[in-house]
Amino acid sequence: MAQKTASSQKESSIEARTPNGVAISAKNESKDYSSEGVADNDIFMLPASDFQLLGLLTAIAALVRLFRIYQPSSVVFDEVHFGGFASKYIKGRFFMDVHPPLAKLLLTLAGWLAGFDGNFDFKDIGKDYVEPGVPYVAMRLLPALMGVMTIPTIFLTLKATGCRTMTAAMGAGLIIFENGLLTQSRLILLDSPLIIFTAFTALAWTCFTNQHEQGPEKAFDASWWFWLVATGLGLGATVSVKWVGLFTIAWVGSLTLVQLWVLLGDTTTVTPRRLLKHFLARFFCLVVIPLTFYLGLFAIHFVCLVNPGDGDGFMSSEFQATLNSKAMQDVPADVVLGSRVSIRHHNTHGGYLHSHNHMYPTGSKQQQITLYPHKDENNVWLLENQTQPEGLDGPIKGSNAWDTGEPIPIRDKTVLRLFHTVTDRRLHSHDVRPPVSEADWQNEASAYGYEGFEGDANDYFRVEIVKSLSDGAAAKERVRTIETKFRLVHIMTGCALFSHKVKLPDWGFEQQEVTCAKQGTLPNSIWYVEQNEHPLLDADSEKVNYKNPGFFGKFWELQKVMWTTNAGLVESHAWDSRPPSWPVLRRGINFWGKDRRQIYLIGNPVIWWSSTAAVGIYFVFKVLSVLRWQRGFKDYENVIFKRFDYEVGTSVLGWAFHYFPFFLMQRQLFLHHYFPALYFAIIALCQVYDFATNRISALGLRDRPAIGRSGIAIFLAISIVAFTLYAPLSYGNQWTQSACSKVKILNTWDFDCSVFPTELSQYSVVAPSAANAAQTAAPMAPGPSDKGSQDLNVTPQAVAEPSLSRAEKVEYRDQDGNILNEEQVKALEGKVSFETRYETRTRVIDADGNEVDDGPAGAEGVAPPHPDVERLPETAPEDPEDDGRDAPATASPEDDVSKEKSVENADDGRPRPASEPSEATR
Repeated sequence: MAQKTASSQKESSIEARTPNGVAISAKNESKDYSSEGVADNDIFMLPASDFQLLGLLTAIAALVRLFRIYQPSSVVFDEVHFGGFASKYIKGRFFMDVHPPLAKLLLTLAGWLAGFDGNFDFKDIGKDYVEPGVPYVAMRLLPALMGVMTIPTIFLTLKATGCRTMTAAMGAGLIIFENGLLTQSRLILLDSPLIIFTAFTALAWTCFTNQHEQGPEKAFDASWWFWLVATGLGLGATVSVKWVGLFTIAWVGSLTLVQLWVLLGDTTTVTPRRLLKHFLARFFCLVVIPLTFYLGLFAIHFVCLVNPGDGDGFMSSEFQATLNSKAMQDVPADVVLGSRVSIRHHNTHGGYLHSHNHMYPTGSKQQQITLYPHKDENNVWLLENQTQPEGLDGPIKGSNAWDTGEPIPIRDKTVLRLFHTVTDRRLHSHDVRPPVSEADWQNEASAYGYEGFEGDANDYFRVEIVKSLSDGAAAKERVRTIETKFRLVHIMTGCALFSHKVKLPDWGFEQQEVTCAKQGTLPNSIWYVEQNEHPLLDADSEKVNYKNPGFFGKFWELQKVMWTTNAGLVESHAWDSRPPSWPVLRRGINFWGKDRRQIYLIGNPVIWWSSTAAVGIYFVFKVLSVLRWQRGFKDYENVIFKRFDYEVGTSVLGWAFHYFPFFLMQRQLFLHHYFPALYFAIIALCQVYDFATNRISALGLRDRPAIGRSGIAIFLAISIVAFTLYAPLSYGNQWTQSACSKVKILNTWDFDCSVFPTELSQYSVVAPSAANAAQTAAPMAPGPSDKGSQDLNVTPQAVAEPSLSRAEKVEYRDQDGNILNEEQVKALEGKVSFETRYETRTRVIDADGNEVDDGPAGAEGVAPPHPDVERLPETAPEDPEDDGRDAPATASPEDDVSKEKSVENADDGRPRPASEPSEATR
């Protein structure tokens, strides 16, 4: 048979039209890779009426997102971290965060353009923005505007899939009135940038797929390339906000493999050379462009953060040496007897082997040995031989005995004593349990002695060079600065000097614990010399320094630290939840509470449950279609059936890729992790509705468009009503206990209705002035200039009621957040372990024992800081072998100096609590 021309390849036996009125082929006998039932849904060619409707929807979204965006005028939930990161970017202080930098850089740019100088630290939830003049409204505007842009994005995405205009409008309306997306987009948080970049990627990929499915005549034209490149940029931006973007990459990647598989089967129009061109185009746009974008953001990140900060302790010494004032002068290479050295821990980056003139409160009560993250004279140790050198008149006394004569290098297996030059004590160990890690395999490491004391046998440590970690042949034979990694093994007990992420209490100034471990893991017992001085090592001696890791070295190290820290976020949190609870909206997150108001992240249940039902409908459809296919039914010969499976399946696949991977994670998870999946679920909901009302003729609704439009109007109306009912929790508006209780559908929704007054009239409105701003509990947020009354723009002050006492109540909850009564707690005692969460609520009671409102002095329901960013180290004696890299022991040298002085000046040496009781609710 003669080969057909391109114009005659498509033979249509039944004429059909898309919902947009474009003619399509219902039965296609084409031999190319074009898909049946696909029209050109070019979003740039939409009618003017669609763009007018789109403009109206965007305006409504702006009103909803920006309404009272100045409220509350204090730090909310994770603004503690992401606002704080903006301060550090402006100051150039290095910090460590588990998320890539794009969204944080954009938030910083917004604040900087609005005049933010970086002097506000965002340290505590509830800290006032107005008095210090923080341009928090401008910083909140960025995520809010990104939230607004999600509305036209989903509208255009639905149009690109072939949905009718009213269906696209329904999708936009559902995003507008989704309470969870609204709440998250009004604050200085990362989720709004993540959602808009995910949505843009979905739009670009949908448009590219539409071009691809039209066959070879559309391949490699300008529109084809435009949307493929846009998809790559979207992927790069998404993964540069959060690593959740990797799920978006997986979604696009799996669909790309499907496309390439179809191309491989087209032997008529796709030659091997053309197939390679398709592959290379996709590889460049979907791999090279996102990777370059991601690398570029980290290059900007490193350029901005050039000064030391509270995050550099996470990084290696080589990395730290690239920061201003952290660079080290060249030091002598050979370490010899008599060298004054600083010894650094290799694995945890906790800092230098350190001692100070403070004793352990228990155990031997000898001088403390710790790891200290900053350079200090208390880090200096003099390396002595086990015997003093011989002189003409016998052994030479004193610590300067090795300053004359020939330098004696320290080789493998050399036995040393480590003399602390500031306190005249030597590093010491004995068979005494440490004060914190009281394990049988742990011995206490201390400093013992006095000036003139010759020491004893418990001061002897053998140097064991770890050749596999040492750099260079010479460093494997003798101890060399920086290059040699070694263990210090106690001669008398056989334990090795050891450190791990455990932090000492206040009596140890929260510095990192050092012990002598008989069975310690190798990485945690590795040390190396960083500073090295000796009178005999003059300027002509060989010098060494840290190697500059370069951009790619710093980039790769930071990725590993981010991954390790992120994976280590496994401790419990007051508002965490697990993936099975997300699609049914079982629990929210308490963001903020003050002045008898509350912000609680909860979704619109109508939208949430409807979108989950749509995903369920597709799964049922897919199971039945596979079963019918196995039984020989020809359903897939029906074009509409096939298009429903592919189009809705694509969206459900996006939902699955952004949802199911969380089941594999042991780290802390929160409701907001479901938002990208929710976006795809809403798209799937709209597609299912569009097929049911506009495309599937068997249902009888395609010829009755009024029914479909009425259904959209009714569904949106119900969604808006639900949105309005929960709006006080989204905006932090005034509410009453009765209104709150009526909408609390599930008992697992643990927002606290008791914090609201019984009547709205109990909110007293006090307009603060410049004179009394410092005394006002919640100052008026900046808003439009208005000389008249500002009643609606003032955060009210609670009515003061006399109180006689404060009562503290401990609540026990199960893993799902349900409150347990006394009987349930008693029944569980001895069977489970209870962990302390990060929330404390204080009740004020009157003389009769009735609970009364605490007024502006309280902070009811204030959410604890989110740990999903800069992980703070915790004392974990039950896990002494954990070698994960944690935060440095302290934030700054000044903090440690002040702590040590406070102990010196204290009346007694009793341990003090880590924080004041009032700090528990911050």
